[in-house]
Amino acid sequence: MSSAARSAHAQRDPALARFAQDVREGLSTRDGKRLPSRYLYDALGSALFDAICLLPEYGVMRADQRVLERAAAEIGEWLGPVQLAVELGSGSGIKARGLLQSLARRSPLVYRPIDVSPAALERCRRELGQVTGVTFAGVQADFLEGLQRAAGARRTGDRMLLLFLGSTIGNFDRPAAARFLQKVRARLHRGDAFLLGADLLKPVPQILAAYDDPTGVTAAFDLNVLARINRELGGDFDLRSFAHEARWNAVERQVEMHLRSLRDQIVRVAAADLRVGLRRNETIWTESSVKFAADEPERLAATAGFHCLAQWYDESWPFVESLFAAA
Repeated sequence: MSSAARSAHAQRDPALARFAQDVREGLSTRDGKRLPSRYLYDALGSALFDAICLLPEYGVMRADQRVLERAAAEIGEWLGPVQLAVELGSGSGIKARGLLQSLARRSPLVYRPIDVSPAALERCRRELGQVTGVTFAGVQADFLEGLQRAAGARRTGDRMLLLFLGSTIGNFDRPAAARFLQKVRARLHRGDAFLLGADLLKPVPQILAAYDDPTGVTAAFDLNVLARINRELGGDFDLRSFAHEARWNAVERQVEMHLRSLRDQIVRVAAADLRVGLRRNETIWTESSVKFAADEPERLAATAGFHCLAQWYDESWPFVESLFAAA
């Protein structure tokens, strides 16, 4: 497809037009180039992230899974009957299986996973579409749009449990996380419940290894965002001219993923009408993952209007699941 055709196609497709706009804005800033982390998750990116979750260095998802398996019955006891379960950024949905099964034994429920990736939602449907007592109804959207649609479609009197697992809340910096939780609370009814997973602080070498594994899977995941720009927006990024880096920001207590340019180069992105130069060793910031102190999730949620009902911890890989009620 020619550059002109790419640009015209992007203008006709709202999702591509937004992608092109975000790429243009993110790579044109004077205070450091960056790309929104949601664009890491196309079909290939979602598959690579599933592979990351199997790596011995990346313990986040296994810790989350252990906590959920141990706490599923108790969560059901805290909540009682729930008619609607909504999951933000569901991915394959495998983490939620045990909890959904436990809740469905008490009352049939509708499960509405929300993800920007149609491939992830299809994997989620295959994983959870046949769970007894659970009606599957996926929503392809970003977090807040999907939550608005899911909450707006519920029947009068239905009680919702919102799931935000795997420490995806860590992809927001702390002020943005507080604003996001306030927007989430505004879309819930009083008495709805919110289950939030958060990865906790641990030794820095352990954190960095989780985001820069020796087999190179995380590097492939990171570089795929450039490949996606090439495929969908007519970019000409040379992936071999970039290297993946994971950095620890001690001030913000977060790990940051960057793509470092290995040479001076000029890149064009047809659909974004963009020509941008990168200096040798200049980076594109692609994702952050905040690590929390043990009491932070409760304090953060309280400022947004949530009351903490219970918490469950994993000791081998410090991680916490917090169950909140919309106050």
